[in-house]
Amino acid sequence: MRRSQAPSQRDSVFVKRKSSEDEDWCVKKTAKRHKTSPPCNQLEHRSPYRQPLTILVEPSFKSTDNQILSHEDLIKKILSRPFKIPIPNYQGSGLNKALGVRRQGARQPLHDPYEEGALVLYSPPELSAHELMKIDTEKLPVHVVVDPVLCKILRPHQREGVKFMYDCVTGNQIENNYGCIMADEMGLGKTLQCVTLVWTLLRQSPDCCPTLTKVIIVCPSSLVKNWHNELGKWLGTRIQALAIDSGTKSEIDRNLVHFMQQQGRRIQFPVLIISYETFRLHASVLHKGEVGLIICDEGHRLKNSENQTYQALTQLNAKRRILLSGTPIQNDLLEYFSLLHFVNKGILGTAQEFKKRFETPILRGRDADATDEDHRKGEEKLQELLSIVNKCIIRRTQALLTKYLPVKVEHVICCKLSALQETLYTKFISSKLAENLVSGKATFSSLSAITQLKKLCNHPDLIYDKCVEGTDGFEDTLSHFPSDYSTKIVKPELSGKVVVLDTLLALIKMTTDDKVVLVSNYTQTLDLFEKLCRQRNYLYVRLDGTMSIKKRAKIVERFNNPSCPEFIFMLSSKAGGCGLNLIGANRLVMFDPDWNPANDEQAMARCWRDGQKKQCYIYRLIATGTIEEKIFQRQAHKKALSSCVVDNEQDVERHFSLGELRELFTLNKDTISDTHDKFKCKRCVNNIQVKPPPEDSDCTCDLSQWNHSADKKGLIDVILKGAWHSSVTFTFHHKSHEEQRITV
Repeated sequence: MRRSQAPSQRDSVFVKRKSSEDEDWCVKKTAKRHKTSPPCNQLEHRSPYRQPLTILVEPSFKSTDNQILSHEDLIKKILSRPFKIPIPNYQGSGLNKALGVRRQGARQPLHDPYEEGALVLYSPPELSAHELMKIDTEKLPVHVVVDPVLCKILRPHQREGVKFMYDCVTGNQIENNYGCIMADEMGLGKTLQCVTLVWTLLRQSPDCCPTLTKVIIVCPSSLVKNWHNELGKWLGTRIQALAIDSGTKSEIDRNLVHFMQQQGRRIQFPVLIISYETFRLHASVLHKGEVGLIICDEGHRLKNSENQTYQALTQLNAKRRILLSGTPIQNDLLEYFSLLHFVNKGILGTAQEFKKRFETPILRGRDADATDEDHRKGEEKLQELLSIVNKCIIRRTQALLTKYLPVKVEHVICCKLSALQETLYTKFISSKLAENLVSGKATFSSLSAITQLKKLCNHPDLIYDKCVEGTDGFEDTLSHFPSDYSTKIVKPELSGKVVVLDTLLALIKMTTDDKVVLVSNYTQTLDLFEKLCRQRNYLYVRLDGTMSIKKRAKIVERFNNPSCPEFIFMLSSKAGGCGLNLIGANRLVMFDPDWNPANDEQAMARCWRDGQKKQCYIYRLIATGTIEEKIFQRQAHKKALSSCVVDNEQDVERHFSLGELRELFTLNKDTISDTHDKFKCKRCVNNIQVKPPPEDSDCTCDLSQWNHSADKKGLIDVILKGAWHSSVTFTFHHKSHEEQRITV
């Protein structure tokens, strides 16, 4: 039987030998096969059955004097052989790394600061050769460079924003202060800038170690999932975030305890995303540890320093604080103070000191009735305030987006009241209730009365139950409704604004493939929209406060899909006006104004955002001569104040005194636009615009610098031209920029 050698035997020397005849036969056979003379070392092979696979070499287990080594010496010699990597032609990584051994030489930054397009957030000071000899190379600071994965997608203004925030949270901007406000307007990428900053701080510092290990992002509940998706979108699997948007109290507490107890360099969840409500309810758990950075999205929620959410966030042990808000001034300067006090405590003193030093003189100087001396003092205090706050607040407007987005055409449309609305409105403002409210004698809530008037401006359906009950202000009004009146169907002709809306929707549906977002402050108005859509067979989706967070994300994603058949997206400005990206639509109707201009601005920014490919049209509907125009005028006053303090504009016109804005319970029947009347416009003659707006004006400018149209001749939008005769009395309109740009 033929035998073969085991691998372990192929290099072995057999002690047992065959006869000399066998030996000679083996050698001759080998030589004959290879047609060469057998090598001398092959004579050691003793198998008569088969040849070795390779030439056998005797292992060198002999000492220098040709003596056999002892067993111990043999083992030592075997084990002393240097290790060789068992990979053919392996050259190594070139970094000269060794396991368990600290790398020698100067410390290196995580990313190359000299690479083309690199964003360097920190550069170490240059040292002379003499200084380098004195300093410990293990303590030399290194560059902090943004990860190239993120750097290549940042736009110029976003690079500037990341650098500004880094300087603030590291204390380089203001000594011993580590907070800032990112006040960019909607759509400029505040989320991406924060993702970039967070990733950089979690990975780098001048000391070759992370700047911090844990970050908390607090945002409205509707944006928790959005923040989680954004982190995944830009960083993929590089980072794991813990997003808490649902669960029982015990589950949430357990997750928060786990987050706060994480320590060391390798943390499973370095980022926690949580809603304001959940943070407030579970603040006791979060107060038991330290956090490197807290980011508050839609930070204007912290405008009141007395509420529980503000107090809970203030007590968190977090030195670095960033507040995101496109509208840091919403109602007054004291709210602005609360935001600044949150990020940099004490930078403007106490609330009382701020009011006396800044707020009072600035507001007095901004009033339309101010004297020249009041205006001068107000301007001085404004400049003093700006010199302090500009070090910790960065503000860029949507004008930057004109480089990347299509044209946006914005309209403010004054709509005439229907005959029924005018009758009900007149009876309400002439009632005893209204007289008592104006004189200050009423026990009835003025806010409730204002709300009823606002609902009447939308549609009589919304106050029909009050008329049936005959409540204060609506006594004996039921007889004014049509005999065939029913709340089961919508009669658009009973409301001027609904007539305009109904006409706009029909024209958009039949002449374009555009989608529409309908926004209102009231769920009752959304119910009205639903009835109208069912009557007209329009497909729609609706988002309000009753919808779960998970379902919101799904319907937004579905609506933005071009193949989605839904024509209308109904949105409650209270529930979903912030942060949503509705680029599936390019037309938006803001059906009613809010007291707070920030709410309207947020809602109107849902369509004209990154990713939008089509020209956008924004329609703001205002009931002519009513309380809605007064609210709109109040918004203009607040926005003018914001322009001075936040946008640092010097020539903001002052049109409305505070006294004029108190005239709420009046109805101006003899005007096509009460707002335009108050402008005392010098560009219009007999309500006809004879002088165009300034060349450098756009949608962000004061309304007096827009186009003014008392007829449809000067309109850009053909859809609005078609709806003009339905119930429109006057329109303000303007473009975001002149020509269509290539969308990047």
